[in-house]
Amino acid sequence: MPFIVAGSPSIEATEATIIALDAAGADIIEIGIPFSDPIADGPVIAAAMHRALESGVTPSHSMGAVSNVRNQVQAGLIAMVSHSIVRKSGGTGFINLLAEAGFDGVIVPDIDTQEAVSISAYCATIDFSFSMLIAPTTPLARIETLASLSSGFLYVLARTGLTGEQSDTPDVSARIEEIRSVTSLPLAVGFGISTAEHVAAVHQSADAAIVGSALVRRMEVSEDPATAAGNFVKEITTKDLD
Repeated sequence: MPFIVAGSPSIEATEATIIALDAAGADIIEIGIPFSDPIADGPVIAAAMHRALESGVTPSHSMGAVSNVRNQVQAGLIAMVSHSIVRKSGGTGFINLLAEAGFDGVIVPDIDTQEAVSISAYCATIDFSFSMLIAPTTPLARIETLASLSSGFLYVLARTGLTGEQSDTPDVSARIEEIRSVTSLPLAVGFGISTAEHVAAVHQSADAAIVGSALVRRMEVSEDPATAAGNFVKEITTKDLD
């Protein structure tokens, strides 16, 4: 489940990258809509969002990119967007715009549970995935609440702190087992998933591995971001680890 930033390094590159990631075997592609104060994002993703905003990228541009390539892509497309954007852009009206553009669901990482109730309920009426985040410190009772608001999958954070590439392999098996005791939703693990070894470790217990900073960094330093992204996804998902 690769993550990219819409409009970084350009909207044209975003469109080409979505197609390349789909061809490389991505099951779901998470697309971050640029925001001036990204939540829990480390320096790589924060810088990518800043560059996208500096070049004038808006939520409409992000949705336009998805709309332009939707009929060429089999993978699910999930928007990652700040609640302030959703709220200022009409709440459920903004969800409608995402769906019309071709997104299959949304993650609103900074929404509180009270405000999530109405958005979650609306997403259910249009068969649109809505996923809440589970932190390493989230207690089981709250996980039940967050799971009840979610559809599609739950986003499980492998680590505390900010996103970013890490060298150590996360051990999430016990946490995944705990979460599975209160929900049957698929579980996608992110934060610091950076290598083929990390992806393989996550897949031993969870349903999806979310790779963000490592992918975004490779795109930012490449003259051909889409090809770099596709090659990296192939590398971390098909490498022989035996």
